[in-house]
Amino acid sequence: MRHIISILIENESGALSRVAGLFSARGYNIESLAVAVTEDPSLSRITLVTRGSEDVIEQITKQLNKLIDVVKLIDLVESDHIERELMMVKIKTNEQTRAEIRSLADIFRGKILDVTPTSYVLEITGPSEKLDAFVAAIAPETIIEVVRSGPTGISRGEKGLHL
Repeated sequence: MRHIISILIENESGALSRVAGLFSARGYNIESLAVAVTEDPSLSRITLVTRGSEDVIEQITKQLNKLIDVVKLIDLVESDHIERELMMVKIKTNEQTRAEIRSLADIFRGKILDVTPTSYVLEITGPSEKLDAFVAAIAPETIIEVVRSGPTGISRGEKGLHL
């Protein structure tokens, strides 16, 4: 099962390396990893996506909690949460395909970020499934490049990852 683990960690050099090292040392895969400083400059938030059975995820969270840099963590899948991913996609265009691509961008609530005589760069945000659907709706030979952030998330309501 897919899990989104959100980790509050001390914003110090080597902290991210220790988290990644924990995964590689035990043979667990990280599907996605996003890191940024929080409102408190001494803390960073890591959003990590991985897959595993309940036992594997329990083992991962126990091991993460043992790391000295980890302040707090939650598995967002265990509670009601909001999840988003950012994708930028560069698409070949010509006079005949521009209107179709603009229409598709509107349907998926995307934004056109860059226009050249031969290409568009679009930005689309939403759940991973929405981004997958957009890529599937475009002819594969027209895709020049795809960049995805990986999922990030936040708990709904007053519950949250904070000190």
